Amino acid sequence: MINQEFKDMIQAPSVIRALAGYANRRGKEIGYENVFDYSLGNPSVPVPEELTKTMIELLNTKDSAYLHGYSPNPGNPMSREVTADHLNRVFGMDYTMDHIFMTSGAAGAVAHALRCVTKPGDEVLTFAPYFPEYNPYVNKTGAILKVVPADTTSFQINFDAFEEMLNPNVQAVLINTPNNPSGIVYSTETIQKLASILESKQKEYGHDIFIISDEPYREIVFAGVDAPYVSKFYDNTLSCYSYSKSMSIPGERLGYVAVNPRATDANLIVPMCCQISRGTGHNCPASLIQIAVAKCIDLTSDLSVYETNMNLIYNELVDLGFEVVKPGGTFYIFPKALEDDAVAFSEKAKKYDLILVPSDSFGVKGYFRMAYCIDTEKVERSLVALREFVKKEYGR
Repeated sequence: MINQEFKDMIQAPSVIRALAGYANRRGKEIGYENVFDYSLGNPSVPVPEELTKTMIELLNTKDSAYLHGYSPNPGNPMSREVTADHLNRVFGMDYTMDHIFMTSGAAGAVAHALRCVTKPGDEVLTFAPYFPEYNPYVNKTGAILKVVPADTTSFQINFDAFEEMLNPNVQAVLINTPNNPSGIVYSTETIQKLASILESKQKEYGHDIFIISDEPYREIVFAGVDAPYVSKFYDNTLSCYSYSKSMSIPGERLGYVAVNPRATDANLIVPMCCQISRGTGHNCPASLIQIAVAKCIDLTSDLSVYETNMNLIYNELVDLGFEVVKPGGTFYIFPKALEDDAVAFSEKAKKYDLILVPSDSFGVKGYFRMAYCIDTEKVERSLVALREFVKKEYGR
């Protein structure tokens, strides 16, 4: 008999993926250039030119087994060493390669980190609004995800609700900054307060509480925004990263777990990740992309287009009377819908070929997400459709 649990999940697929599928079908009817698809966070800017050149050079000059063979379980040693050095130079840390475990994107990193610091029945807290896939990421480990309600005035952490939900069964706190879907970046003040609370609770409960910091948007931070590196402020932090957004290579599935050297049992966590891989079938990312990225470690794509797009959309939303907290990074914005039912709002938007993601699955009612990782020219054309939508459907 097939597994009923996963069979049941077929009836509740990702809302984001479902809308992206609708946008693609609609694009076949009217031309995808005429569909204003704000559903999926798929980077729109090219990879760094140097990365392409590096991959071509490697393919032309290096031994096939070196490029395409298995890497060691923790990842390619050069890649791990270069990653540690990069983090130390940029953030003033003291990682070694023994603190770096290469993964299949940030999703793979979070999957390993959760299994390192929880067991079935433990609680993991996260903060709304949150990435919907955290539900299967956490719950399929046997741990239990619990969601702290949002502070919708700022989308920083709702500390009153957080402290009420803390209890001795909480073993980890899963955070995402810069945040999907809100685009908000947790401030230094926020991270310091979170660290202080958790340090106190560790002493009170007599056990470690780890922060699992999901950081795939770490390089997409806008001018003047305070963007602290979480591991600088809390020892028991596992930093989970992906090159998907910074280098525009989501399909290459490359990321890592970086274990804070001051974390409890820091020297054991990477070896533990290797054992976790045996149970999940992870078995390290592709060798070629590990090597190529290591040689281009300080590069990013031209990420400036995302701030340009954000300003265009934010200013238009404000002019149209939307309530919206201005993003500090990522390529997402999270306005309040013009009616309480965000699903109904998003369905109405489809009539204008605007594909907007309702907020219900992000743990907040009455909002919607726009992933503005599309060409600026298309953003500008979409604003005409947005104005028409708001005027005809809501009389604004």
